[in-house]
Amino acid sequence: MTLRTSYRDSYLILAGLLVLTLIASMAIGAFVFSPGQMLRFTGEKLGWLAQDPADTLDGNVFFLLRLPRVLLCGLTGAILGLSGTVMQGLFRNPIVEPGLAGTSAGAALGAAAVFVLGEQSLSFLSPLGTAAVPLTAFAGAFAATMFVWKLSTRFHHTDVFTLLLAGIAVNAMCNAGTGFLSYIARDPQARNISFWNLGAFTTADWHRTLIVAAVFLACLVPTLRHGKSLNALMLGEENAGYLGVDPQRLIFRLLLVNTAMVAAATAMVGVIAFVGLVVPHLLRLVRSSDYTFLLPASALLGAVLMEAVDIVARVVIAPAELPVGIITALIGAPFFLWLLFTQGRSRTDG
Repeated sequence: MTLRTSYRDSYLILAGLLVLTLIASMAIGAFVFSPGQMLRFTGEKLGWLAQDPADTLDGNVFFLLRLPRVLLCGLTGAILGLSGTVMQGLFRNPIVEPGLAGTSAGAALGAAAVFVLGEQSLSFLSPLGTAAVPLTAFAGAFAATMFVWKLSTRFHHTDVFTLLLAGIAVNAMCNAGTGFLSYIARDPQARNISFWNLGAFTTADWHRTLIVAAVFLACLVPTLRHGKSLNALMLGEENAGYLGVDPQRLIFRLLLVNTAMVAAATAMVGVIAFVGLVVPHLLRLVRSSDYTFLLPASALLGAVLMEAVDIVARVVIAPAELPVGIITALIGAPFFLWLLFTQGRSRTDG
């Protein structure tokens, strides 16, 4: 039995959970849709059923608002779960995730610069059109991540305390830049940035969803093919080299595609922290630390977790909505403290 075959049951369970959460997420909200209604709307949209004028409003809400939101939510969760797993493998440390390594804050700063200054002030962005926000988010995320990585890596070893301190410093600098842009922004821009920094899917539409989907699919295959290389890297860069892996090339390539995914998601929905921290740890606890398993499984579980969080965000203070970043922080921050405590205790016991 191959490793991939032995993990098939886990993939099937995660896929089943994803289908259930997708259906629940499509059904629950300010407009409640039954499975029969959703099937009827789909049949009418595809031309299989005659259009019922009474379904026009509900059908438009479902296809123009609810469905792109649900898909964008799942894609974002998959990106953050996969990204956290990749970064923990590259840094060879289980407490790394995009929010702690400065990736999300760097992406937020890049996107906020376009939101506030606009293409008129940043004239070199004018030819990019709608791609300006994702590309500037990528530039900010990549610069922040590489800076943290270079500071925390010494003599082919990543020091966890240097990593945390560098991440805190980079996050502080990026947040200060975003805060300054919010300060000089006009009132609508400032409110949008403040809400966007909390992470939300209320602005989801097909355009945003398709951009994130395209970036995710383009980065997914190059990421999944490096599961064995990440397993080798966990033995140390020198030992990985003996096994035929070029550590520096691997790290640069995966940081590149990883940052592209996180930047695209952050540019569209805002900053959502701790998903990339929680997801791989849950998978390690219940199944395996093998990266050939963790990479695809983290994408599935990340999507499941994000759909569940978004459902809670819609119903907990209905009819208003709670930003999903608040919920993930409430879950992830205590989990992060627990990880620090257990790691500190294991070092003391050792």
